[in-house]
Amino acid sequence: MRTHGRTLFVLTLALLLSACSMFTGTVDDERPTPETEILRIGVGNAVETAPLRLAVSEGLFHREGLRVELTEFSAKDDAMEQLLNGEVDVTFASNVDLLAAAAEGTKIRLQGEAYIAGSGSMALVTLPESQYTDLGDLPVPRIAVPAPNGLGTLTTRSVLESAGIDPDKIIFEVVPFERMVEALRSRRVDAAWMTEPYLATVQKEHGARVLADCAHGATENFPMSAYATTEEFATRNPRTLELFRKSLETAQQRGVDTGTIRRALPRLADLDEVTAALVSLEGTYPHSANAERLQRVADLMHGAGLLSQRLDVASLVPEQELS
Repeated sequence: MRTHGRTLFVLTLALLLSACSMFTGTVDDERPTPETEILRIGVGNAVETAPLRLAVSEGLFHREGLRVELTEFSAKDDAMEQLLNGEVDVTFASNVDLLAAAAEGTKIRLQGEAYIAGSGSMALVTLPESQYTDLGDLPVPRIAVPAPNGLGTLTTRSVLESAGIDPDKIIFEVVPFERMVEALRSRRVDAAWMTEPYLATVQKEHGARVLADCAHGATENFPMSAYATTEEFATRNPRTLELFRKSLETAQQRGVDTGTIRRALPRLADLDEVTAALVSLEGTYPHSANAERLQRVADLMHGAGLLSQRLDVASLVPEQELS
């Protein structure tokens, strides 16, 4: 009887320990130890980086063994420059900027995607008094974009070419987002390319009209942005980045809850609640870096002349993400 009782006690204890592990998610023995104490991440557009920001503030990365510090980038900051200068370890940037840098020989590794465009994620806008009401109205349109040869240039060329405009005749003017309304009012430009949350702001405050949705046709469901490191950092910190990718995947999965994202926008993007309610959240937050999906960006860039030769995106994605 004693032997039988001892066996039952051991079995019960084992079951209890197993149950505790299941509910607490304890996997300390399997969790890789990061090579660096603090992971510095540069973040930009609040809509596109919302899941990561929320995950950091709620301690998700910390629970996985990572201490994360966020560095805020404005639209004027050069995210790639700050990455290469060692000011951050991981940077958020548009896929166009990242792939252009890779094509020029910059050694980077994509660690995860940030955002895929949906309806209303990016668009060409005009003011109510503008006579530019149809894409085919102007054979030589002047378009404001926040950076030369960036995502705005690429997607604008695509939608205007679909409307019968020669993309080589488009005149692009580099204008910061916050100065675009002024550029439209002074007629320095005919239309401005914008992303959320700027789109919601100019529509609410200035009555701006959407001339064309830039997530349409060849750029429908277009991968807008991603997170990247230098190749050197990736080589020296494989365990750190394994933890980062795991935590980012969990964060991005929670991005399907648009209600949570929208409620957080007033503090993440410095918006009032009315403007936050108008922001389009039709895009998606992918769970990992998909080479086939990102190849669309590189191929469109090549076709538009932004890349001199075709870039193989699979060479930039961690092997475990290739399947």
